[in-house]
Amino acid sequence: MKVLIIPNYSRPDALEDARRLDEWLDEQGVEAKWAHDKKLFPNQVTDGSGCDLVVSLGGDGTLLRAASIVGYAGTPILGVSYGHLGFLTSGGPEDLTLLVADALAGELHVSHRASLDIESEFVRPDGSTYTVHSFALNDFAVSRGGRGDMVEFDVSVSGNKIDRLRGDGFVVSTATGSTGYALAAGGPIVTPEFAGMVCVPIAPHKIMARAFLTSPSDVVEIDMSPERPVERRFFADGQAIGTDDASWANCARISRGPGDIILLDRGPQSFYSSVARVFYGGGRDQ
Repeated sequence: MKVLIIPNYSRPDALEDARRLDEWLDEQGVEAKWAHDKKLFPNQVTDGSGCDLVVSLGGDGTLLRAASIVGYAGTPILGVSYGHLGFLTSGGPEDLTLLVADALAGELHVSHRASLDIESEFVRPDGSTYTVHSFALNDFAVSRGGRGDMVEFDVSVSGNKIDRLRGDGFVVSTATGSTGYALAAGGPIVTPEFAGMVCVPIAPHKIMARAFLTSPSDVVEIDMSPERPVERRFFADGQAIGTDDASWANCARISRGPGDIILLDRGPQSFYSSVARVFYGGGRDQ
């Protein structure tokens, strides 16, 4: 078997435990690989191909990086929390080897999480265009630029126009991402079993603009208004999309990805336990 280790390289405790995990895996006769890092491991793997398990040691941001490395390959991901919330992770560092042992033995619950496939178009100053394809586990977002001007755009779902909106932006999230940016913008908390998309306007200039859900087969279309040519940006899981800083985000098409992300946890109740802990005061009796 082969395990890909993805630690948060900026956390000494996660890095030290990753080394300890590497030694433990070697004792078990399991091959370990480390994910790419510009400074510490510049020549290590940048994808999860050929691996049977991916172990993320960090917070939710590290797990999102693990998801981007795995993509649509279907390799199971085990998240160990070293962050502040650890909403997507399965346990803490005190459970590290026990969790990995259970994962390798196939004794953890498998949670299938819908992903996003994003096609973004950008316009260069000379009028030419280019397209970028992106993966996301959490969300796609269109946001106003550094000048702070509100953005204007049309929102459609599978060819059906919803409205032209003005505001700070728009979030299209998976059920997994519903507890992230989408929730902060006023969207609902959605169970991981929901396979559609959650669409949430960000500070809209229409009081009636509300969040809505799509079906799994829908395509959400965002078209920036040519009548308001202000700076705007596209993001996938918080990472800026686009390779040319001089270009303008023009439109995006967001659909369910061709493959799910597989997260390992202790059971279906893990999601609701996390909801209670993070958003409802830990579920403590009042």
